[in-house]
Amino acid sequence: MITMQIDGHKITAREDQTVLDAALENGIDIPRLCHHPDLTPSGGCRLCNVEVVGSNKMQPSCTMEVSDGLEVITESEGLYDHRHSIIDLLVSDHPLDCVTCEKSGTCELQRYAYKYGISETSLDFELGREEKVDDNPMFLRDHPYCILCGRCVRVCNEVVGADAIQFGDRGFDSYVATQFDVPMGDSSCVFCGSCVQVCPTAALTHKSRIGKGREWEFDRVETICGYCGVGCRIEFAVNTEGAEPDIAYAQGTPNAPTGRFLCSKGRYGWDYAKNKERLTTPLVRKDLAYELGLTDTPWQMPETSPLSAKNTAEYFVPVDWDTAMGIITDKLTQAVREAGPGAVAGLSSARCTNEDNYLFQKLMRATIGTNNVDHCARLCHASTVAGLAAAFGSGAMTNSIGEVRDADCIFITGSNTSEAHPVIGYEVNRAVQSGATLIVCDPRHIPLAEKATIHLQSAPGTDIHVFLAMLHVMIRDELADMEFVRERTEDFESLEKSVTAMDPETAAEVSGVPAADIERAARLYALGLRQDGDSRYGGGVEGRGDSERGRSSILYAMGITQRSNGTELVKTLANLAMLGGHMGKASTGVNPLRGQANVQGACDLGALPNVYPGYQKVTDAASRAKFGEAWGSEALDEQAGLTIVEMMRAAEAGDVKAMFFMGENPMISDPNIGHVEKALRSLDFLAAVDIFLSETCQLAQVVLPATSFLEKEGTFTNTERRVQALTPVLQGPGDARPDWRIVAELGRRLAAALGTPQEQWDYSSPEQIMKEISSVAPIYGGMDYGRLGTKGLVGPCPDAEHPGTPILHVGEFRRGKGKFHAVPPRLSSEQPDEEYPYVLTTGRMLYHFHTGTMTRKSKGLSWKQKRGYVEVNEQDAEALGIADGKAVVIESRRGQIRARARVGATVPSGVVFVPFHFKEAAANLLTQDENLDPDAKIPELKACAVKVTNPAQKKQTVKEQ
Repeated sequence: MITMQIDGHKITAREDQTVLDAALENGIDIPRLCHHPDLTPSGGCRLCNVEVVGSNKMQPSCTMEVSDGLEVITESEGLYDHRHSIIDLLVSDHPLDCVTCEKSGTCELQRYAYKYGISETSLDFELGREEKVDDNPMFLRDHPYCILCGRCVRVCNEVVGADAIQFGDRGFDSYVATQFDVPMGDSSCVFCGSCVQVCPTAALTHKSRIGKGREWEFDRVETICGYCGVGCRIEFAVNTEGAEPDIAYAQGTPNAPTGRFLCSKGRYGWDYAKNKERLTTPLVRKDLAYELGLTDTPWQMPETSPLSAKNTAEYFVPVDWDTAMGIITDKLTQAVREAGPGAVAGLSSARCTNEDNYLFQKLMRATIGTNNVDHCARLCHASTVAGLAAAFGSGAMTNSIGEVRDADCIFITGSNTSEAHPVIGYEVNRAVQSGATLIVCDPRHIPLAEKATIHLQSAPGTDIHVFLAMLHVMIRDELADMEFVRERTEDFESLEKSVTAMDPETAAEVSGVPAADIERAARLYALGLRQDGDSRYGGGVEGRGDSERGRSSILYAMGITQRSNGTELVKTLANLAMLGGHMGKASTGVNPLRGQANVQGACDLGALPNVYPGYQKVTDAASRAKFGEAWGSEALDEQAGLTIVEMMRAAEAGDVKAMFFMGENPMISDPNIGHVEKALRSLDFLAAVDIFLSETCQLAQVVLPATSFLEKEGTFTNTERRVQALTPVLQGPGDARPDWRIVAELGRRLAAALGTPQEQWDYSSPEQIMKEISSVAPIYGGMDYGRLGTKGLVGPCPDAEHPGTPILHVGEFRRGKGKFHAVPPRLSSEQPDEEYPYVLTTGRMLYHFHTGTMTRKSKGLSWKQKRGYVEVNEQDAEALGIADGKAVVIESRRGQIRARARVGATVPSGVVFVPFHFKEAAANLLTQDENLDPDAKIPELKACAVKVTNPAQKKQTVKEQ
């Protein structure tokens, strides 16, 4: 810390601060326009100039470093005149239509024009570029209002990493433009809206807010994003003057744990809430309605698949809530009485809150009497829970999102982070901008590969060989942190023996990754080396001791977990972290990135077939006794229940008779959709709760309308284990109800029918449910709505005095000592052959989410990506006669799809990629459910053998014949 004076006031400041930062931190406001707290100082506008005692020159405070004894003056007659002149100059070519300007009230230029008494310019200038560019549905570019502060350019480069915009021309002709002035949709813009958020004038404006009111007329409501697991805090500007609240725009909040910048889905993907296709009343399918006398017209369910059917709303008749709930109660009760509790199965949802999921699994266990409850985590991170729990004793992200920015080396594998978790991608970009090394291991040339120090482009399913070879190198070249290994781990000898034969040359033969790259990656990761070949903690590269080791962080996602050997892959990543000593410290660890808003919470709260809330095993007698007492249930099922894939097999076999889904859409998300459809059609009864009539809902006999995350209370637990509270932004449509209320009502009815305690279902609010959760789940023991505030609490949080746990395994692993595992180099279970010579891999894309239920109802997001596609390598395309943008057919042993080709170098030869969001080209018609991970029971969604054909060529061949 240093001591200095500002305007005669003595203050202390940090050595790394600028004068402007120090002043603002001490409540001293200095005018500024080009400055933004999240961006590097540019010193461009000179509005923040200050006087320095002992100098006759003004200096920009945003770029001037503090120093001991420095004396600064921020207000004087000379500074006033200086700032007055700058504002006068800026106003000279700026439209003075503040009365009708959309950003009136938040425009920073307007604020300073008022402060310095400038209502019109004293200079003789004409307006510069006059055009308004309207080339996308997200935002307008209005050049006359631009003051060339550069904030938009810097945020796009420094934070987002898209590099979509830059300064064009020079001097008085300067303007902000895309490269080559192409429309935004054709540029590298990712439509995150960060540029709009930092713009100090009306040069950039969200189109959604136009005509919806002035800034001072909006209410501000903060809630948590309901898309991916990052858990961004979003502030919505809401117009409440109409019959119903209406969102004008969304923006990040300054002090949010994940930062103030959002992705395209968080910023613009909220308009689905007002979509006319929202479910507003309970529905009963017409065949059941006729059977029950609710309609006079006989009807038979068509055989047409929901993936291709149209106007499926006509399959249903609306009913009141009492009728719908009565039907569900009768049907589930009938299944239990006739075939036992095991004949019923339920799918909970990571799109729903902790409170929703807790009640759902309680309904299945305490009232129906079965452990047949699961959710989408089975298809994304079940192997994370199994693998990390075996290695560390806890199956969760070990560190916090914000720590990524300060890592020295980041190793990303199986994660297209900048598309699937964009805000974490921003942290990676910031780290790389500041000098961190980035290692990417992925079969595709994902966007972050462009920024990577090394791209380990392994063939699909061969990454395990790369990881094992890295371990080999770390041991062989004495790069391991042996002090950490000796003190905090066990079974190192078994690991050492298992990787002896997997040298980089052997791994290179199988994976296609050059041996030299594997060796370099091992060294960078082990020592935590930065781009300059050193770490920020001192010491030279040669002869480095463990105390001088930098900090390396592993980020991974479903490219690792959705595999038949996913648990082994997770254990291998844990081996790497422990061998390098990169555990229990900031900016290190093994960090799985959760795919949906509440995957972590749904797992924590027991929406799994083998554990109660807090990961207490259903096979443990003491746990059963504890929950039996808490729930008033005398005989909880002592056997683990069925997983999602097992449920579908049991349904087709007739062993599961009835199912109840809350917010899940297995008709798009599950592997081998053709089999899923057969299974669901085989059921005696299916009820579903959702916000739209999803592809799965179309097969249900009863569908109940729920509220979305924008319309409900409760909590989400994000990927870093942070529990955060939701606040309703809008009213639910029609008669839609919160999921917890639906489940509680059904619980009361089923309890009465099955003879279990009805009082167990008397809930009045999510807060009351959380109190019950904290009483039965020790990891949530200290979670209380009164403590969450705006930043939430990071679990585990065992009691009311506990501050939360941002970093796991500090000093000691949860299981005591970390356990190394010897892992064999297994390949994917289905290899390409002569008939199916290509490997299909699937994943997410930036503009859509999961099964597309919400994002495909969003105007802007659907504009950017309307339909599915298949990525094909340019060499393969040439050999197959496939042209970019033309149709291609992909076929596996389970089905086929047709989509447009994207020809390029994103995928290597022999590999094709299909995003799984689109029912018209449903990737999971092709994926397999035959080979499951033996520990996690997760199917191999990331690799299967396919054939690729050109339908036009086939048609031509037939014509010639």
